[in-house]
Amino acid sequence: MATQKLYAGAKLREIRTRLTLTQKDFAGKLGVSLPYLNQMENNNRPVSTTVVLALAQEFGLDVTELSTGDSERLVSDMREALADPIFADTMPPLADLRLTASNAPALARAFIELHKSYRQTHERLASLDEALGREDARIQASPWEEVRDFFHYCDNYIDAVDHAAERFSAQASDAGDVRTAALGSLSARGIQVKLTDIEALRSFDANARVLHLSSRSSPQTQVFQMLLQVALVSQDKLLEATLDFARFHSEEARSIAKIGLANYFAGAALMPYGTFLAAARDCRHDLELLSARFGASIEQVAHRLSTLQRPGAKGIPFFFVRVDQAGTITKRHSATRLQFARFGGACPLWNVHRAFETPGHFLRQLAETPDGVRYISLARDVSKPGGSFGAPVRRYAIALGCEVRHADALVYADNMDVTNASAYEPIGISCRICERQHCHQRSVPPLERRLTINANERGTLPYEVN
Repeated sequence: MATQKLYAGAKLREIRTRLTLTQKDFAGKLGVSLPYLNQMENNNRPVSTTVVLALAQEFGLDVTELSTGDSERLVSDMREALADPIFADTMPPLADLRLTASNAPALARAFIELHKSYRQTHERLASLDEALGREDARIQASPWEEVRDFFHYCDNYIDAVDHAAERFSAQASDAGDVRTAALGSLSARGIQVKLTDIEALRSFDANARVLHLSSRSSPQTQVFQMLLQVALVSQDKLLEATLDFARFHSEEARSIAKIGLANYFAGAALMPYGTFLAAARDCRHDLELLSARFGASIEQVAHRLSTLQRPGAKGIPFFFVRVDQAGTITKRHSATRLQFARFGGACPLWNVHRAFETPGHFLRQLAETPDGVRYISLARDVSKPGGSFGAPVRRYAIALGCEVRHADALVYADNMDVTNASAYEPIGISCRICERQHCHQRSVPPLERRLTINANERGTLPYEVN
């Protein structure tokens, strides 16, 4: 096996600089000529055995230091940065990256820091967009926002609660038995369940130990509300321990989060992780089949799919969002690179807004965000009747999607030409941070971009984005 040659020019220069020696003095102490040292420092020649021995004898240097630099780490970090879609057409060959890491490590580190700064700038713009989107741009988040961010940064997956729900659902062999298990759990704690003609979905009388469920709501909603009550009365210690870990800034946020955790338990008990993940893969994530099998609504199924992020057993990373008719996002989560506008409405070019026009039907869309990432998005309305004549109808639409590289695992991608670049519609996140120059639906100019206003011309917009 051939001996690997050692190129360590950057390390040689670093050692010489540390010793405050000129090239001439350093070459003399190493017993080599000045041109030879210069060639080694520029990686035109490998470091010779004579030089390695001289470094050890003359300077007491640990020679392993020559080969334990961070060259490979720099190459890995540069490749990660260059995977950003903004470099899609300019990816240099691996050999060039290795040369840069070996010959110009300071330049490589500067590039990595520059890319990191670029990503952080986009995050700051998103934060600024939040403030501009609010009438009251408070520095401290509201309790509702704090809870929303807690679930967001947990990837919408709460491991301990998810496992507890899975253990609870193990008592039921099918979806019908989940209702029986919930009734049994409540009955064991002296709680009677009654279907009552009330507007509220759920009303628990702690003194009388009676849980009233609305007889107007769907069977799926009734089971979900029973499971939520099971969480509150049987999993209180677990929920409180999770809340202690979160360290919310107010009691209001803690109380909202507790309801959120109870909701999480209910969804995870209705659709236990392992069983649900296997079923989703088997039917290629057909929401209607999953809804029928687990006795859950389409919205509940879609939301559950977005939570399948258990370490070691992750599902497809989905985004999930729910919007009202005004386009305001009322629920959001993304396990993908796509991050939603945290305040206000979503991009009007997104198919979730068109779902209101086709009630009861799924809409499919191939979409591309400004960073070049391509997605397949599924949208549908999930309007909720009030249950009686004259009662208000709550109208929402949901979207569920993932990066197009997972298209083979989705039944909804069948017969879609995912390889055709022209099939992808351009969508954004928020007009203020979307840099598309020719969007016919733009409502406000993008931040930190110059505008050209020509009084003698009027296009789709009264300005041009530069």
